Parts: sequence; C-alpha cells; structure tokens
Amino acid sequence: MHFDKTLELLLVHCQGELGHVLVNGAPEVPGATMLDKMNHINTVDASLRRFVTFEPRANVAMSVNLLVAPTRDDADAGFIVLQADRAHPMSGSNCICVVTALLESGRVRMQEPETIVRLDTPAGLIVARATCENGRCLGVSLDNVPSFAELLDHELDTPKWGRIKVDVAFGGVYYGLVDVGQIGLTIEPDSARELAEAGIELKHLLAAQVGVKHPTLPGIDEIAYVMFRDMEPDGAIRTCTTLEPGRVDRSPCGTGSSANLASLYARGLISVGDGRTSRSIIGGEFRVEAIGETKVAGRKAVIPRVTGRGYVYGRTELRVSNDEPFVAGFALSDTWGPQVGLLK
Repeated sequence: MHFDKTLELLLVHCQGELGHVLVNGAPEVPGATMLDKMNHINTVDASLRRFVTFEPRANVAMSVNLLVAPTRDDADAGFIVLQADRAHPMSGSNCICVVTALLESGRVRMQEPETIVRLDTPAGLIVARATCENGRCLGVSLDNVPSFAELLDHELDTPKWGRIKVDVAFGGVYYGLVDVGQIGLTIEPDSARELAEAGIELKHLLAAQVGVKHPTLPGIDEIAYVMFRDMEPDGAIRTCTTLEPGRVDRSPCGTGSSANLASLYARGLISVGDGRTSRSIIGGEFRVEAIGETKVAGRKAVIPRVTGRGYVYGRTELRVSNDEPFVAGFALSDTWGPQVGLLK
C-alpha cells in the first residue's frame, strides 16, 4: 500500500483523560518560540489540528499533543496541546501524558528512581519530576507556570441561573471557576451532559462580559474553560472542567486545579507549603501544592506543583492520502453535542 504521509502517535491517558502524543510525521510549524507556533496554528493554519482531533480519526473526548523540538536551550522537548476548538498553551493532564510518553518510549533517557524533564510550552517552561521504576513512569510532578487570580467573586448575569459569582484565574490557561451549587447541579457522572452544556453556556457568557489578556504572553486572551468545583467531606476539591463543543474533562485538570489554587492563594486561604487534593468527576486524583510565590507583571502569583500519573496503552499510525475525502475532519452532534457548530 502506498500512502503520501504517515503520522505516529503514542496512545496515552492521564486519570482517564486521553492525551495522545504525536511523536513523528508532523509538518514543521513556523515560529521562533512555542507561543509563536501555537499562535500560527490558531490564526494561520489549523489543518494539522483538525486532521488529528476531528472524526474520522478522533473523538470528542480526547486531545492530541504535538511533540516538537524545543525553542529554548534549557528544555528537553516542546509540545502544544491540540484540541477540537483550538491549540492551547498548557494542560496538566496532557503534560503528564507527554512526560510519560517521552520516558517510556526512550525519547528522553529514563533515570531511576527519578528523571527530570524540562518542557517548552507556549505558557512557559515546565519542570517535571518523574518517579521511575523498571522502565515505567509511576508518577509525574509538574512545576507549573506562575498562576494568579484575575477576578474574585465576579458577578455574572445569566438568563438561566440569575446572577452568579465566578472567579477568573490563570493556571496555564484562563479559567472561569464556578461553585457548582449555584447552577443546581452536583459533580457526578450522571450529570456530565448537563454540566458540559452549562459550562459551555457560561463560557460564552463570560466571553461577552469579561475580557482577559495575559500581561506577558501575547495571544493568550480568552477564558478557555469553565471549571465547576465543590468541596468534598474529606477536604478534597471536586472538579469538573468543561470543554468545547460540550464535554467534561475526565481528569482532575491540572491547569484548572492550578487556577483554583491561585484563587485560594489570593484569598489568603492557603500559603506556600500548603496543598489540596483535586478529584475528578470519575474519582481520579491530582495532588496540587503551592511551592512558591512570585509576581507576574506586578500581580501576586503562586507557583503550583501538580502530581498525577499517565499510562501509555498503545500506539497508532495515521495514514494520509491526497485523495482522502475528510482531510479537514468532521463532527456530528449525536456525540459531539448541540454546540458542535461553534467549532472552527
């Protein structure tokens, strides 16, 4: 069989959230920095993103991480998160998937009992510490980028739930953080569809009423996700991040948990050295700790450490032919939900 091009992906999940890693075959993306490359994908050429994140090669509940050579000397590798709506600058669960894939495939040399991997991302340098044994990656701790609160208890007018309060914070991307009781739901598997649709509705209301712009990272200028949260009896924080066109994150969400940590830090509810457990809608857990404090363009910020585990469960090869009828991909509302028309 003859094919014009092939792409090699390692199949990985982190606490149930699929974060496949595109390791070979991708075209070079222009840009002097990883942020430049992400912005090129988002504003100039989305063809690769669409090819690997839409049907018939993908499904709604997954991401693909584009592995590229780092653009900075202090990094071992670089990656960009590709999702159906756009390319994103950072994701905790996807970062854990990338570190696990790099080590278990031998692309970065594994050292036991711990390997340090430095990743170049559009949001900045991520330092990962992987616990390793017998050729396996048993856990990954990410020192995330500085995270900060933009707004606390911002009042948002909604047609369905009246006026609710939202925290807006940056944890690698911008989040709207909503206490789930305000919309009359609980974070449990049976509520996943209702939570997904509510989260997308709130995201668009936030876009209309709240503007954000990262002070040092051009192009990071939207609230990417709404994350619902609730307090568990044991002190853990139950999380549910919602993603376009309308689905929920299966993992506890590392960047969302970092944004939530920043909101707690801004309120004085945690200090450096404190931590919280983030628990997903299906019960997966991350440990999130405040390991330092800093400032971002004069804003008080916290440095989060997120710890979780990823699993490489296979590999696949995508074959591309020039006469293939669905190179741009497609999505249907039967599985992608009623908001599928919002995707570009």
